[in-house]
Amino acid sequence: MVLGSDLRRRNTRRGRGTVVTAAALVLVLGPALAACSDDSGGGSGSEPLPSPSVERTTSAPATAPADPAAATTQVKANWKKFFDPATSTTDKQAVLENGDKMGPVLKAFSGDKRGGQVQADVQTVEFTAPDKATVTYSLTLNGATALPKASGTAVEQAGTWKVSVNTLCALVALSGDASQSPGAGC
Repeated sequence: MVLGSDLRRRNTRRGRGTVVTAAALVLVLGPALAACSDDSGGGSGSEPLPSPSVERTTSAPATAPADPAAATTQVKANWKKFFDPATSTTDKQAVLENGDKMGPVLKAFSGDKRGGQVQADVQTVEFTAPDKATVTYSLTLNGATALPKASGTAVEQAGTWKVSVNTLCALVALSGDASQSPGAGC
């Protein structure tokens, strides 16, 4: 005999016994393992675990107020009111951020001879926070566009969307009339 041939015979016999034993285990344990498994994708540790579900809410994004359409309508109406020459100073203060404190600035703005001829036409309102918005508007002077596509801000204060102090101060600075000092506030 050739050296190693006996080993093959022994391994063959031993291999057959191992195969038979493995087959018997599969037949006996197979149904038991199948009964314990489920169809949800769980099982052996080699399979990936299912992803946890994420609950989604339907609330407004953090960059907008609860009702963006109503807020946009109010911003447009209050800007029109603020820039209407027929609106009283008291009514303008009601739609100006910190209007009660901004009397001197508002007086400087309204005191400019062109201030009584200016009106605003709001094109877009883009909310940047629940209480802030960027407003794109055009200013007209006696019906002619004097400042197209200007950018200002609106702020929500005490439940009302108002023209921001920053917007008013920028317009006062643009007036170029040094005799009209804006006073405290800008």
